[in-house]
Amino acid sequence: MNYFIQTERLGLRNWEESDIIPFAKMCADKIVMEHFPAVLSLKETTDLITRFKKHLQDYGYTYYAVETLNTHEFIGFTGIAMQTWESDFTPAVDIGWRLKQSAWGKGYATEAAKACLTYASEILKLEEIISVCTFHNIPSENVMQKIGMQFVKEFEHPKLIEYPKLNPCKLYIFRPKK
Repeated sequence: MNYFIQTERLGLRNWEESDIIPFAKMCADKIVMEHFPAVLSLKETTDLITRFKKHLQDYGYTYYAVETLNTHEFIGFTGIAMQTWESDFTPAVDIGWRLKQSAWGKGYATEAAKACLTYASEILKLEEIISVCTFHNIPSENVMQKIGMQFVKEFEHPKLIEYPKLNPCKLYIFRPKK
């Protein structure tokens, strides 16, 4: 398997046709999607994968499909992506993750995110990476803290204005040491 990033337990790779159904199932899970405006349909999930693949072509990085190395089971995504929605800190490269419920509590998000930060700073030479979560998304905020990101502020996410239960959001930033 060709991995862009590999950790002790995980492989981060480009998206494959075989990821569509397990990813769609994950994106239809109300608990997994609790901090997003809505669950996604099969078409919306397929379109999202298409956007991830295009982002990889355009920028050389994306939110990668994540699988376990021992079983090659698809468990979600982790990676980095350019964010251009309007704010006082964008455009910026964002690190994000989403894993299926059965992969929670095993340290996978932290492991994959740490590897992505290393890749972003050492290989891509990015000087700053942001991450955003809803105010109540404590598990994601914990990952941000574990991987060395620093809290900057709370803000109203412009893409979530119509979803007041998802605002405010929290902004974290990672700046590699020089």
